[in-house]
Amino acid sequence: MQIRIFIWDFMVLNWIWIAFFLIAFAVALLRLIFAGDATVFESIINSTFDSAKNGFEISLGLTGVLSLWLGIMKIGEKGGVVDVFARMLSPVFSRLFPSLPKNDPAYGSIFMNIAANMLGLDNAATPMGLKAMERMQEINKDKETASDAMIMFLVLNTSGLTLIPVSILVYRAQLGAVQPADVFLPILLATFFSTMVGLIATCLIQKIKFDKVLFAFFGGLSLLVALIIWGFSSMPAVKIGSVSTSLANIILVLVIVGFMIAGMIKKINVYEAFVEGAKDGFTTAIRIIPYLVAILVGIGVFRASGAMDFLVDGIAWCVEKCGIDSDFVAALPTAIMKPLSGSGARGLMIDAMTTYGADSFVGRMACLFQGSTDTTFYILAVYFGSVGIKKTRYAVQCGLLADLAGIIAAIVMGYIFFG
Repeated sequence: MQIRIFIWDFMVLNWIWIAFFLIAFAVALLRLIFAGDATVFESIINSTFDSAKNGFEISLGLTGVLSLWLGIMKIGEKGGVVDVFARMLSPVFSRLFPSLPKNDPAYGSIFMNIAANMLGLDNAATPMGLKAMERMQEINKDKETASDAMIMFLVLNTSGLTLIPVSILVYRAQLGAVQPADVFLPILLATFFSTMVGLIATCLIQKIKFDKVLFAFFGGLSLLVALIIWGFSSMPAVKIGSVSTSLANIILVLVIVGFMIAGMIKKINVYEAFVEGAKDGFTTAIRIIPYLVAILVGIGVFRASGAMDFLVDGIAWCVEKCGIDSDFVAALPTAIMKPLSGSGARGLMIDAMTTYGADSFVGRMACLFQGSTDTTFYILAVYFGSVGIKKTRYAVQCGLLADLAGIIAAIVMGYIFFG
């Protein structure tokens, strides 16, 4: 099963990683021949050492914070917080998944998967997502064709709905951001638009009726988001960052305290639950070292050769010709990579923060792109492939539409909060 989980990311990332080196070599050779730049190959070699060191240090630095949040997650799980959210969302999800029987076992896995995604913990979400997909396949009449319930579930995943982007906050803290949580609200808003567009498109195709429950749910969320955007857009620019960061920190503290109170009410050993989850954080941080080093070295070589500058300058030229401000373009490679590979997008986000600064506009925009969408093709390949689905119907179109909405929303939120 683990081989199935990562086979798509490895296949795509394999060719992307090779392309980084081949394109870098070609660009460096052209610079040597036509520009007489004799130092370009030295810069490439130096970048491999610097990037490898940087990847190792970042991975080790993640250990503490990952252990903290996975420990908190375990407290919430054992404290029954997930079950509470499941009961609260049951009226909505029974309408979004009308083909699933009431109280079907798939609902529990769906709720757990979405809860983990909302906390930005992709590794924790995948196993529950596969369990939900297996259950939906059991009641699927055409075993090679994706059912409506499967597609709705896929769109919920590919839209990247994130409540607390834990991993992004961890990387920002590790890379020296003064206020790591200042991207919290912009990501929440951007991923909201991504999810709403994906859900509405899927509902229209599946001809799901918008009764008073769905209208109240979607309308209430839209009103809340509209009020947040209105409130921040009407603030002086100098106050937006401090207010959003303060609000984000308050919410994060409330989550921690709320999980602990839930654990006390359930009469579990909160400390032992935290330690159990924290052990997973330690092993996760160690396990990602080789992957992070590999992708950062590839990106470092690509940037040192000058190929990244050519790519960004080309996109910036096109954007400027359309009369649009191009300050966000340097972070755009993260958005382009995200639907293809989560590991590649993560590496580009880290590269942007390392190159421009964690608190720079480009560094923050890269975080917004990383948090506003999800790895559409990876999710489609893994979830459908795990149950033998060959005909995906309209799942790709809805997933990519949600990605596009998330990217556009991320750009708008970036300029509102940090522009």
